[in-house]
Amino acid sequence: MNPSSFEIQQSTTPSQTSQNESNINDLEAQVASTPDLDLVPVVDYSKRAQWLRAAVLGANDGLLSTASLMMGVGAVRPDVRTMILTGIAGLVAGACSMALGEFVSVYSQYDIELAQMKREKIANTIDRNEYDAKKEDLPSPLQAAAASAFAFAMGAVVPLLAAAFVKSHHLRLGLVVAASSLALLGFGGLGAFLGKAPLVKSSLRVLVGGWMAMGITFGVTKLIAKTGV
Repeated sequence: MNPSSFEIQQSTTPSQTSQNESNINDLEAQVASTPDLDLVPVVDYSKRAQWLRAAVLGANDGLLSTASLMMGVGAVRPDVRTMILTGIAGLVAGACSMALGEFVSVYSQYDIELAQMKREKIANTIDRNEYDAKKEDLPSPLQAAAASAFAFAMGAVVPLLAAAFVKSHHLRLGLVVAASSLALLGFGGLGAFLGKAPLVKSSLRVLVGGWMAMGITFGVTKLIAKTGV
C-alpha cells in the first residue's frame, strides 16, 4: 500500500467515525420519538361513515316529504298558516315514523346478533371477555331511533323556514322550491361523497327526483281540488 494513501485514510477515519456516530444518534432519537403503534387507539371510521350516511338520508327524506306536502297544500290553500301547520304536522309525523321504523329495524338486528353471540358462547368459541366486548359494540336501538328522528326533523325544517315569514303565496311557493333544491343538492353531494359515487351525477339525480316529487304532489292536489272532490 502507498504510504501517502495510508496517511489519508488515517486522517479521514476520525471524521467518518464522528459522522457515523452522529447519524446513529439521530436515528435513535427518531425511533425514540416514534409512538408505539400497538399503543395508538384504532378508530373505526367505517361505522362513523355509516351513521353519517344514514343521517344524510334521513335529512333528505325529511326535506323532500315535508316540502312536497307543503307544495301540495299550497296548491289549493294560499294562506301561510295552513301551509306552515301542514309542514309541522308532516315533520312530527315523519320523525315519529322514522324513529319507530329505525327502532324496530335495529332492535331486530340486535336480537339476531345477540342470539348468535350466545350460541357461540355456549359452544365455547368465544370467552367471557370477548362476549362482553362484542355486546358493547352492538348498535343501540334507542340511539338509532333518536338519530333518525333528529335527522328527519333537520331536513324538514328547511322548507318550513323558507315559507314561515313570506305572505305572498306565489313567492312562498318559489322560496320553498328554491330552498329545497339547494338543500337537495347539498344532501345529494354529501351522500355521494360518503358513498364514493360521482358527485355531480348523484347530486343532480337527487335534485331531479325532488323536483318530480314536489311537482307531482302539487299537480295531483291541484287536479283533485278542481274536480271538486
